[in-house]
Amino acid sequence: MNRGTVAEINVSALSHNLGIIRALAPHRPVIAVVKADAYGHGAVEVSRQLVRSGVEYLAVAFTQEARDLREAGITAPLMVLFDPDPKDVIAYNLIPVVADKRAAYALSEEARRNNRTIGLHIEVDTGMGRLGIVGDAVKEILEIAALEGIAVEGIMSHFSEADLADASFARLQMERITTLQHALAARGLKVGFFHLANSAAVLSLPESHFFAVRPGLMLYGYSPFQEPGAGNRKPEYATAITGLKPVMTVKTRMVGLRKLPAGTPISYGRTFITKRESLIGVLSLGYADGFNRLFSSNAEVLVRGKRAPVVGRVCMDMTMIDVTEVEGITEHDDVTVLGKQGDESIDASELAKRIHTIPYEILLSLGSRARRIYINAA
Repeated sequence: MNRGTVAEINVSALSHNLGIIRALAPHRPVIAVVKADAYGHGAVEVSRQLVRSGVEYLAVAFTQEARDLREAGITAPLMVLFDPDPKDVIAYNLIPVVADKRAAYALSEEARRNNRTIGLHIEVDTGMGRLGIVGDAVKEILEIAALEGIAVEGIMSHFSEADLADASFARLQMERITTLQHALAARGLKVGFFHLANSAAVLSLPESHFFAVRPGLMLYGYSPFQEPGAGNRKPEYATAITGLKPVMTVKTRMVGLRKLPAGTPISYGRTFITKRESLIGVLSLGYADGFNRLFSSNAEVLVRGKRAPVVGRVCMDMTMIDVTEVEGITEHDDVTVLGKQGDESIDASELAKRIHTIPYEILLSLGSRARRIYINAA
């Protein structure tokens, strides 16, 4: 028997969201971020749909992710954002992003051995404090550009807080990129491909779109402005995000439906005790399926178009829900964990808020562990 959780991935919604990105950033190439298995949606199928929809570039985190896409037959321009392997860059025709001279030297050596020129992008740290060139970026970039077998085709950086209402630091990061662009041009290095804008910046900072945009979360139907703590986000952009369509729906099934008397403890630790005669559904869903244990008595699911609360602790493989108020329920009814059923819906932002995390983690946790099926493919 398979585990009971299924993630339905609506690929037409993916294309719809790409269309919204194009409307917000017209005439800009889109670098679609499909790292971490496309945020739990399945990188191969998501990439295929994005390529069918005309996306110009794909981006992954590490080389293994790029290998998987190439071996699945995806030939689109493919960027590796972190620590690219020089041999794989050549073998799989990848676009490496380097964050320091060490990585550039390794690529140069591999290019010379293969009598090739590698076109790379350079990451500059403008305030993220994670990876990227710091200090005299102009000097280091010029040194990289002078390496044998290397062509500097792009410069990138990463916003640290483009989703905040106070955009002053984001604008400082943009200013640093613009200053760098002018300084490089003055030294004779004209780079035609600067990119900085993540999903938050696509929505709220059009001046940051530069030569391309690099959305991730938006593709999958969510906005960073819906994250927990959104009170300090930019409410004026709420109307801009209403057109996004969540791509993932997560469903599970019941493995039991039990009528229990008042005073019955439910699950480990007896943290929930029925106050009345209750109808309790037992779901084939647990923290092994990415349904966080913090959802214990702290979430709802949809059954027959109605919300049903989780009761007691989430187990490794099972979760209990109170369906006493759901009329006509049977053990064969679908249970929606994430998505829409009738007039009700539960999205990743709601689930994230309940456990003080972000929609990214919800999508990754549920999508990566479920059995995926793809619907509405062209």
